[in-house]
Amino acid sequence: MPHVSVAPRLASLTGFSTAGFHRIAYADWGDPEQAHVVVCAHGLTRNGRDFDWLARRLCTGARVVCPDLVGRGGSDWLPDPSLYGYPQYLADMNALLARLGAPHVHSGRPFTVDWVGTSMGGLVGMMLAAAPGSPIRRLVMNDVGPVLAHEGLTRIGTYAGTDPRFETVEAFCEWNASLLRPWGAGTPALPADRVRQLAAHGMRQCTDASGATRFAPAYDPALAAGFRGKVFERDVTLWPVWDKVSIPVLVLRGGESTLLREDTARAMVDGHPDRHLLTFPGIGHAPALASDDQIEPVVRFLLEG
Repeated sequence: MPHVSVAPRLASLTGFSTAGFHRIAYADWGDPEQAHVVVCAHGLTRNGRDFDWLARRLCTGARVVCPDLVGRGGSDWLPDPSLYGYPQYLADMNALLARLGAPHVHSGRPFTVDWVGTSMGGLVGMMLAAAPGSPIRRLVMNDVGPVLAHEGLTRIGTYAGTDPRFETVEAFCEWNASLLRPWGAGTPALPADRVRQLAAHGMRQCTDASGATRFAPAYDPALAAGFRGKVFERDVTLWPVWDKVSIPVLVLRGGESTLLREDTARAMVDGHPDRHLLTFPGIGHAPALASDDQIEPVVRFLLEG
């Protein structure tokens, strides 16, 4: 696999909610004049730097933009936690797409947008792709679909919305690594350097009541309050939204995923020649897109499809 020695440009734009304005940070990879843009959106408690390895590979043929959705990473936290939800995320991502497309629209040049979404980021992409007049050309759904299995939602509630504090960077890294470990026996873990990089971008420094420095996840715990400790007894279904998606789709699934069941994943692609399902054995929720076997199918789908 060719590797390009490149670092992202770190930028931001301003979003708006009923609580006021907020900053949305993003990493911008590749040629800023490139008219083919791939937006990569992360999961519930993650951030845009999860896609560093995928972005480095994709930016040889496209501009790749990886936002931190509001409340995560380098983006602002909302003062009103009730605003964390898909209406806000959709509005913010629409503002991002408008910024990315403006130079091309003004010059009359064609502008193409593809979307890669992991978990929550996939649902944002699905909702955007389902809307009339959507600019999304191709969609990658990473371990998420129109049925969110109740057992997977319950598992997310065991860690999302918590606010663990660690005395050392090493302790935080170990906790973070435990969330990234494959579930299947014999499945190789991510290389240690990649685990450390994910932890470095997913960590914030804070101070406890005694004034001591602590290390915590880089997201607002309030954004996942609806998940914390909750036992979901029913699936969440979004088939009416999915049925409005009419573009080519690549569905990625961890073979041990409890959020995206196998029957749901197959139903998403069956009968559609321009939709494809790829399952990674032994992987839970969600494939990290940080290894060549997971990256290359996405590259082929978006750059060669």
